[in-house]
Amino acid sequence: MNQSITSTLGIDISKKKFDVALHLPSGKWKHKAFTNNREGFQKLTHWLNQLDVEQTHACMEATNVYGNALAEYLYDQNHKVSVVNPTRIKGFAQSELLRIKNDKQDAALIARFCESLLPDLWQPEPLSTRQLKAMVRRLDMLIDMRQQEVNRLDVSDEVVQGDIHQHIKELEQRINNIRGEIEDHINLDPDLKRKKKLLLSIPGIGAKTMATVLSYFSAIHKFASAKKLASFCGVAPREYQSGTSIKGRGPMSKIGSAHLRKSLFLPAMVALKYNPALKGLKERLSKKGKTKMVIIGAAMRKLIHIIYGVLKSNEPFDKNKVFNA
Repeated sequence: MNQSITSTLGIDISKKKFDVALHLPSGKWKHKAFTNNREGFQKLTHWLNQLDVEQTHACMEATNVYGNALAEYLYDQNHKVSVVNPTRIKGFAQSELLRIKNDKQDAALIARFCESLLPDLWQPEPLSTRQLKAMVRRLDMLIDMRQQEVNRLDVSDEVVQGDIHQHIKELEQRINNIRGEIEDHINLDPDLKRKKKLLLSIPGIGAKTMATVLSYFSAIHKFASAKKLASFCGVAPREYQSGTSIKGRGPMSKIGSAHLRKSLFLPAMVALKYNPALKGLKERLSKKGKTKMVIIGAAMRKLIHIIYGVLKSNEPFDKNKVFNA
């Protein structure tokens, strides 16, 4: 007879494998490791069936692309799924005075966190958003490949330079093709098309950044505030605290999507020059002795606040309007 009480499944995931810690209603623990691919997912299902487990509350850390496929698979198999910010897991471990030394212990810690704090359940993004994200990532990969080949030209022997030139031309064609596919994909989706117009109204946001932003947070209602969105992007300032006293705000936390931060870097520099909402920021921070990178980080945060305000209000950017977020 299948267990009607939900078991808890803690998952520690990496690029090639994932470790699981299954806490059964009986109190017993089961541990196993699987490859991080479709075959591994199916073996996990088979293992759960052998243990007579019909449904679990599966909990994993938000690890960018490594856990997406598994989370979607478990959701489709009718498991409850929670995807949690790693800082929450770390804080829980510290509160429990635990020192984690291996992946098996990490998975058990995540399961205990899941049982104790009952994090919000996760739902997959709409198919159109997932497809857009895949195309945006592919575009970035092709652009990086082209730049690598350009860098090789000056240091390569003449005998291979012709081949490198040909490869660059091929990459440029593929880049143009996928840019067209991204544009068509957005324009064919009424919601994405509407948000595209809103984002492009912001000085500093171009077509590439717009597509990246849409692929990550088109569902802006999931974020309670612009500060939450900044934390998700990893551009919120880190606070230094001793006891109950906050000592000050440091540089960006960099906890969040590195892909998003990279995508916002150049737009922030452009916005500092051309966006009326950011023009005074550089001068003000420079007078305080802030470094170039600190100023750009502040511009990225400000840009996130503007993006949040535009998408949340469903109104294009207006330099005379202050978005309270």
